[in-house]
Amino acid sequence: MANAASGMAVEDECKLKFLELKAKRNYRFIIFRIDGQQVVVEKLGSPQETYDDFSNSLPPNECRYAVYDFDFTTSENCQKSKIFFIAWSPDSSRVRMKMVYASSKDRFKRELDGIQVELQATDPSEMSFDIIKSRAL
Repeated sequence: MANAASGMAVEDECKLKFLELKAKRNYRFIIFRIDGQQVVVEKLGSPQETYDDFSNSLPPNECRYAVYDFDFTTSENCQKSKIFFIAWSPDSSRVRMKMVYASSKDRFKRELDGIQVELQATDPSEMSFDIIKSRAL
């Protein structure tokens, strides 16, 4: 399952864990990393973990892809949930790493059917809880 543009494969576990997050809500978040020539699962966040636990799991100097299941209450008092795809690409990461993650992002995202909101972040302020909340509503 290679991508002609980046030659990146997506490990089946990535899709399986995403389906579990989407359908069974087994996880609050999933962090993915590129390992060699494929995208792999790096960390699974339990449903009890918070947004702070999630954001603290992203390395300060390395790129990652992440999926976050955000629960919220609308102004009409309805419980809702949105699945965010976050492309984490800190300014301090290596240029080559940023290029590999940027060129593989769309291909990887297509493998995860059910993403509702996409966010690109280069530092924690660009993916603060308030920004996530405002993008969900």
